[in-house]
Amino acid sequence: MLLTLGTLLALCGATGRMEAVTPLFLGAIASALAETDDSGRGRYRAQLVTLACFAGAAFAVSALIDAPAVFIGCLALAAFWLTMLGAVEARYKAIGYATLILAMYATLGIGNHPLAGPGERHRDLLLLLAGAAWYGAFSVGWCVAFPAQPVQARLARLYAVLGHYVRFKGSLFEPLRGIDIERKRLSLSQLNADVVAELNAAKESIFRRIGARAPTGRIARYRGLYLIAQDVHERASSSHDDYNALADAFFHSDLLYRCRRVLHLQGEACARLAQSIERREPFVADGATLQALADLRSAIAHERRQASEPARQALLASVEALARNLEQLDGQLAGAAEPLARAGRTDMGLFDRSPRSWRDALERVRGQLTPRSPLFRHALRLALALVAGWGVMRVIHPAQGYWILLTTLFVCQQTWGDTISRMGQRIAGTAVGVVVGWALLDLFPDHRLQALLAVVAGVLFFATRSTRYLLATACMTVLVLMCFNQMGDGGMLIVPRLVDTAIGSVIAGLAMVLVLPHWQARRFNELAAAAMRNQALYLRGIAGQYRAGARDDLAYRLARRNAHNADAALASAVSEMFREPALVRPRAGVALRFLIQSHTLLSYLSALGAHRVALPEPGHAAALDAVAAGAAQALEELAAGIESGSAQTLEAMRARVADVQALSRAGPDGAGDPATQLVRTELSLIGQQVEALRGHALRWLQPEAG
Repeated sequence: MLLTLGTLLALCGATGRMEAVTPLFLGAIASALAETDDSGRGRYRAQLVTLACFAGAAFAVSALIDAPAVFIGCLALAAFWLTMLGAVEARYKAIGYATLILAMYATLGIGNHPLAGPGERHRDLLLLLAGAAWYGAFSVGWCVAFPAQPVQARLARLYAVLGHYVRFKGSLFEPLRGIDIERKRLSLSQLNADVVAELNAAKESIFRRIGARAPTGRIARYRGLYLIAQDVHERASSSHDDYNALADAFFHSDLLYRCRRVLHLQGEACARLAQSIERREPFVADGATLQALADLRSAIAHERRQASEPARQALLASVEALARNLEQLDGQLAGAAEPLARAGRTDMGLFDRSPRSWRDALERVRGQLTPRSPLFRHALRLALALVAGWGVMRVIHPAQGYWILLTTLFVCQQTWGDTISRMGQRIAGTAVGVVVGWALLDLFPDHRLQALLAVVAGVLFFATRSTRYLLATACMTVLVLMCFNQMGDGGMLIVPRLVDTAIGSVIAGLAMVLVLPHWQARRFNELAAAAMRNQALYLRGIAGQYRAGARDDLAYRLARRNAHNADAALASAVSEMFREPALVRPRAGVALRFLIQSHTLLSYLSALGAHRVALPEPGHAAALDAVAAGAAQALEELAAGIESGSAQTLEAMRARVADVQALSRAGPDGAGDPATQLVRTELSLIGQQVEALRGHALRWLQPEAG
């Protein structure tokens, strides 16, 4: 963005056409908003599609703006369908959103020159497109010159977040009584959602750079590091027994503190790996973790000699399984030091989630054309909000009121919390930007210096728009004032900008309430059922590997990733639920408890997945497989009952859950075989979680009972 705006400013200054700065800058900004992480070839293709959409939108605005009713009707239709493109994939979502923004920029240019003829209008539109193409040229060139840089940044971010998750997981291992484990598990589920989001982003970034041939060089290493992160995540998210029971049993021992220290050191190792990726330096494993693991083994041996009660011995077996898991986790991190980071893997494939064909893309859009879809509701809400904004604009000041539509477009988000948050930040940021812009116009009357300030503001906008939206809005306001002052008196925009921003923000907020509001409580049944179904598939995949032996193949990794994605979606929905008005979430507490139990269940499944190994006794494998199959079926029935809202279904599955728990208790005790003993323990814990989830689901469906 610095290169684009800087060179455009230099060209305008060299040719004496400073009035061209505004459309060129706005076109470049719209093009940058359409950008997604991609390879050089993918970015080139996306840029061609973007320019075609931009050209169609710009000249449609020019042709229709003099017929207001037709214009707003076409704009509403365009807003709906361009928003629905988000159903295809992130690339088309960004292009559709940026196309709407460029259309608004075109209306701003025409609104500020109402007496301009067709030739002057077309010239401004061509300048908009030229600015977009100019940014696209830099963007494609950057992707070609530095193809691995975005992947490197994504992986560094992934390991930084993963390190934080592992360190926080260590805080659960405290031999203290009265600790609120449920609160910690809730925080852990939110951190897990962050890790899952980073895993998905890193995977898509890597996949876009892998062609028909196997990757080589840094991309091959980055793919290996991504797969290591997946395995570390599974091992770190696993739970081997109830934490309160462990704290009670080993209250007078330092055993759990040693577990916590190992996890803390492994979290630090993830953070150091993130730094090594960021700096392109070799990763060297720390010997302190090996010593901490040896100390943990020594502490376990000491406890084994002291323990006499059967219950304490069973819990100690869980700690031993945890120690084995931590040793394997450390081995995975050590594998990151290898040149290709394969860590012994043979299957390095990644699943392609992009549409296979145009028909597949159309089917994805068609599948979202239902009022049950949050995307459909958002698209319809945005279209109607723009119509309402246009109506207000025609009443107040039709000449320069297109800021209302632009503000509505920026503020109206898919969820209530994001919309309200953005509304406040948009109004406050605009006020700050207006004050700063007014001061800069007064302090620096030279137009060339103002244009230079616009460049700085544009760069700051893109540096902060994802993390500090208030500051980004202030920077964009300064840019607009500096740019429009090149063509006239930018100070005249100060009051209209403030008023129109407030009006557009209020319209977006009202649209969230009045137009098909889709509160998260209404989505809970669907998301909870999806989480249960995906965990059932994950459990079936794990059970199969206890029969045939561990295989870290694509099918298993896909089942694991889908389970974590569904859990993260549920966590995000519950978190968003608490940002919504209290009147629309009367049972939020039940949803919160369901989320905690669901994430706990997933942690027990992860422990099973982390210790996958073919069981030595065929009879043991068959018995344990029967328990796993019963638990998976119970989860599927639980999902069906939640999704259909049938309390009878949930009541009827009580017997199945009881059978699963009875089978887990009656199965082989695994004496002398740690793997069998661990599987039996985990399946017993899974049965308890299924029963707890069934109870929470009943309370959700029958609020009077809770």
